[in-house]
Amino acid sequence: MADPIIISASPHVHSDRTSKRVMYDVLYALIPAFLVSIYVFGINALILTSVAVISCIVFEYLIQKYLLKTEIAIADGSALITGILLAFNLPSNLPIWMIIIGAFIAIGVAKLSFGGLGYNIFNPALVGRVFLLVCFPVQMTSWPIAVENYLSLDAVTGETTLGIIKEGLMYGETMTTISEKIPSVMELLLGITSGSAGEMSALALLLGGLFLIVRKVITWHIPVTILVTMAVMTGVFWLVNPELYANPLIHILSGGAILGAFYMATDLVTSPMTKKGMVIFAIGIAIITVVIRLFGAYPEGVSFAILIMNAFVPLIDKYFKPRRFGNKIKSKIM
Repeated sequence: MADPIIISASPHVHSDRTSKRVMYDVLYALIPAFLVSIYVFGINALILTSVAVISCIVFEYLIQKYLLKTEIAIADGSALITGILLAFNLPSNLPIWMIIIGAFIAIGVAKLSFGGLGYNIFNPALVGRVFLLVCFPVQMTSWPIAVENYLSLDAVTGETTLGIIKEGLMYGETMTTISEKIPSVMELLLGITSGSAGEMSALALLLGGLFLIVRKVITWHIPVTILVTMAVMTGVFWLVNPELYANPLIHILSGGAILGAFYMATDLVTSPMTKKGMVIFAIGIAIITVVIRLFGAYPEGVSFAILIMNAFVPLIDKYFKPRRFGNKIKSKIM
């Protein structure tokens, strides 16, 4: 007797790739940047990341168990990744109580209020970061520099590369003068500079990003399109007036460009489904980021750009949806 035919709803393709496995692949990819942050900022980076991760996991457990009364999903790793990415977007000297508030906003407001993993429309870590930036702008822009005593909790603060450029140009300095004050390309590549805990080392972030592409957790479309578009836009301005605009390499290696491009813009829940949609999404992020950096009052714009484009994802998916399987184009010849 022949085997019976099983009829069921889609999807019909089986894969061993689970949400938990994807989350832990992202965790592994973030390890190099985390190690660099500890090397640069010492114990403060470890405290920051630990508090953010624990807070996100605890808030998700408590809200799911006592408020939503749903299945506890902390084992899927999503709260863990949210905590790490939140920490990576914060100064390592941020007070612990502010980190906890950011974690609550990320998990309680940006994630679980929409229904949990798979339903949130905005990147939770970025929502927590932007909330803290709006509420506590002084503390969120007091950037620590590399510490010599790694057990010290006292951090010396300084400006970021983009902050130095923005302030210098505002007071009439030229890029030739400003270039003497900012880190070299090698320092930006290695991450020996001031900034958020996990965004400094471009090299570490790129290694992790390549790992995610090789593991097929993400595709190249969003990160490459963001970085190339940013390079082209800033390159045009730089060629027009190199004394008024920084060169593209500085824009790519500074701030949250690489962290945002590989780890937050590529969030599977809050990014488009199709390749064409991903490219449109990424171009939008790059344009908004460059406009904020060059013409806005704030020296960085990656977080705002990603959140703004997150809001456009349903519209992008609507107009760039894949053709249904089996759908044929009607012939013009009758």
